[in-house]
Amino acid sequence: MVIVQNIVCPICGCACDDIEATVEGNKIVKVKNSCSISASKFLNFWKERNLSSLIRKNGELAPTSLEEAVEKTAEILVNAEYPLVYGFALSGCEAQAVGVELAEEIGGVIDNQTVTCHGPSALGLHDVGMPGCTLGEVRHRADLIVYWGSNFQEAHPRHLARYSALSEGRFRKGRKDRKVVVIDVRKTPSARVADLFIPIAPGQDYELMSALRMALNNDEIEEESVAGLPVDKIEELAEMLRSCQFGILFYGLGLTMSRGKERNIDQAVSLVCDLNKWTKFVIMPMRGHYNVTGMNEVTAWQTGYPYAVDFSHGYPWYNPGETTSIDILRRGECDAALIVASDPLAHFPKEVGQNLCKIPFAVIDPHMSMTALAADVVMPCAFTGIEAEGSAYRMDTVPLPLKKVIESPPGILSDEELVGMILKRVKSKRRR
Repeated sequence: MVIVQNIVCPICGCACDDIEATVEGNKIVKVKNSCSISASKFLNFWKERNLSSLIRKNGELAPTSLEEAVEKTAEILVNAEYPLVYGFALSGCEAQAVGVELAEEIGGVIDNQTVTCHGPSALGLHDVGMPGCTLGEVRHRADLIVYWGSNFQEAHPRHLARYSALSEGRFRKGRKDRKVVVIDVRKTPSARVADLFIPIAPGQDYELMSALRMALNNDEIEEESVAGLPVDKIEELAEMLRSCQFGILFYGLGLTMSRGKERNIDQAVSLVCDLNKWTKFVIMPMRGHYNVTGMNEVTAWQTGYPYAVDFSHGYPWYNPGETTSIDILRRGECDAALIVASDPLAHFPKEVGQNLCKIPFAVIDPHMSMTALAADVVMPCAFTGIEAEGSAYRMDTVPLPLKKVIESPPGILSDEELVGMILKRVKSKRRR
């Protein structure tokens, strides 16, 4: 029996780094310090797993060798005029870097799950910046914590206890030293643990933030209510925000994927900037996949842009709405794809998913997802953070090391190795 400590959790953007696993016979039998979602992955990841490379023959997926799967994938990508490389939010930064290189080599598009979650956060960052901090600073200093459009109790179960209101910091000793405000369209489980829950009308986040900015600047709000909230309540909330010593606004998909999109983020950042005239206030997106932040960082290192990067001109080109994977597939422009550590058919709009199924594409994934079942080539890979080492970026852009806890099954390589093999084969074909 071996006990592995200080494991970084490969689940959500919290990337908790205090997980402890008990290993017996190359199997994880016990997990400590984890949430229920994390424990389920560590204890059950090996179930219903695909351990064989597959290739579609006569309309059916049939077992094949890894070499043939790599060869077929390289052939699909090299023969395409406008290929897409998509995913990597559940991969380590090392695999992500190889993926960007592959997209550049084939003159295609590299995109990731940001397109379906926090793409507007990236656009808002371009427009007005992002006054942020680390989660450690929140833990030690924040006395007012606002969650806007984020059901953290179900999406990020340990966020409150590890980094937020229930954490014990140097200057804030716990729940009694902090106030929690939840702003959402419905009373979620997160709202039930807040000191103040503010229900707002759906799709009117921008209007409420505008009203809060007006209240902060002592401008008259002529309406009796905004976003379903009476003006006197808006003024009380503005005063609460202004009178704290260190405040943070955590926001989720309730802002990024509702009406307004990146304009919501522009306004949220502008609200935080206004608050900094009176106090210290910061803002942070509640990222979902454990390394989607890392994919944005890695893509930005190598191309200058965080997602939706088009190499078809021979240089990086970035124009969300034009170069984003969903838009490319919706218009029917993409003619091949490589999907890594993602299941777009389960998340993309129906029309987009149908167009993906019309083109040849390969999938690298440990499980047989909905997307893998429709693919032309399937290659199983090791679970990064459990069976393979790597690195990941927490939601506050702090990099953390991912540990190898157990050995992967015989013949199962990491996604970094698989994408590297495809890249090597692509280069070989292109130089003939």
